[in-house]
Order: sequence, then C-alpha cells, then structure tokens
Amino acid sequence: MLIQVISDIHGSCGDLRTALDSCAARRPDLIVLCGDFLNHGPRNPLPAGYDTQATAALLNAHKERIVCVRGNCDSEVDQMLLEFPCLNAYTTLLFPGADGARLNGRVFVHHGHQYDRAQLAAWLPRGTLVVSGHTHVAVLEEADGLWYLNPGSVSLPKCAEGKTCALIEADEGGIARVSLRSIDGATLYKEATFR
Repeated sequence: MLIQVISDIHGSCGDLRTALDSCAARRPDLIVLCGDFLNHGPRNPLPAGYDTQATAALLNAHKERIVCVRGNCDSEVDQMLLEFPCLNAYTTLLFPGADGARLNGRVFVHHGHQYDRAQLAAWLPRGTLVVSGHTHVAVLEEADGLWYLNPGSVSLPKCAEGKTCALIEADEGGIARVSLRSIDGATLYKEATFR
C-alpha cells in the first residue's frame, strides 16, 4: 500500500499539482489530506498560484483515493466545492502491522489543532502512526511509543526543508517505510523504516 500525505494546501493549485505529479507514476492507493485545503487563512499570505476553484477541481479529480480531515481553515463552504467528505475532525486507517510492534498498522489522522500529544498518548495504542498538519513544519519522530508524522505544507512552509509532503509505504509482510520529501520528490529529508 502506498499513501501520499499532503497538508496545508491553502488554495495553491500549482504547489498541489507539483506534489501530486511527483508521485503520480507510482499511483498511490490513497492520498491523505491533513486539512486546510482551499482557504489561505487570515494569518497567512496568499500562496503562489492561489486559485481555490482550480485547487478544488484538481482535488476532485482524485476524489476516489482521497481520505481527509478538516483543518482549522476549512468550513462548510469548502464542502460545497469539494466532491468528497472533508469536514471530519479525525480518521483512522489500517495497514499491515510491522513486526516487533514498532508500528501496529494503525494510522490516526487529524489536522493538529484540536488534539495534543498528551491526549493522543492516552487514547491511542503504542505503535500508532499519528499524522497531522497545521504547523507547516515537517516532522517525523517517535515519542512515548507513538510515531508522529507532519508532512509540512505544500504551499506555505515554516521550516528549513521548504515545501514538503510525505509517503507511507507498507507491504503485506509488515514492513513500513515513512518518508518526508520535497514536493517535487527530488529531495528526501527524513525516513524511518519499520520491520
């Protein structure tokens, strides 16, 4: 199973297209969106290529593979443009678990503005991969038995890595690889492999 993880698009159609194109040849099974699809948000500048209608059309073209959660900049008006449900606070995915309980095959996806790490550590089983956005900072790290992945932002990064997204690759044998990459796929910033 191959999952592309994208967050904090904020209406930048060009950056979204770059991220999707970087993985298109591999045909991901799922595209996980961690929120903030269309609206740039009042605290953010307009991103390059800001075009909410074109962004919505590009996302809708991939709707069969999209799993997503609502960000703090998303609202009911966004749902009017998007042809897939986009207003859930969180979702859970399952894939084959890794041996040795390093990853248990559970992926908990949320935007990142409602649940903190203490809550998640109390709720989720050890070995869960927690995927979130919101901060626009790329993260891949382990803490208190959970793995945390933030793919950063494809349009308005707030980290040295710049515009980033992520891939989760899991095979039927329980080996999973998580990687943070530039949106054009050319640069691998961080990777973790679970056996």
